[in-house]
Amino acid sequence: MTIRVQSQDFDAGAEIAKISATNTNVGGVCSFIGVVRESADTISAMTLEHYPGMTEKLLAKIEAEAQERWPLEDSLIIHRYGRMEPGEQIVLVVTASAHRKAAFEACEFLIDWLKTKAPFWKSEETAEGTKWVEAKASDDQAADKWSEK
Repeated sequence: MTIRVQSQDFDAGAEIAKISATNTNVGGVCSFIGVVRESADTISAMTLEHYPGMTEKLLAKIEAEAQERWPLEDSLIIHRYGRMEPGEQIVLVVTASAHRKAAFEACEFLIDWLKTKAPFWKSEETAEGTKWVEAKASDDQAADKWSEK
């Protein structure tokens, strides 16, 4: 179980390979890579800010909850901060389990909760200037389904 909050990019393939190579009980590995996209507002860059220490503590709590809910063999969360341009990776979540269903569900849970609970703040640079990104009701709705379980 690993959590890293960092400014530098990551090699998703190498990170996934590490997880699947070190544990022969793993039958399924699920991963999600979040990438900065250029939206209708023509985003030229995105900046993510966070509170060091508090961010890692909350990510560890979220990851521990996933470990309680599903029989995971391993998990990994890498979340970047700083300025990133369209096409750059923001986040990597990897879950590994003996069976695919647990890996898929835990990965989805972690992403939904990262979007709504993790203390990251985003600003977007567009042709019209820089603006803070507000929370989306659709993200909250996605995370709400996990509160029921």
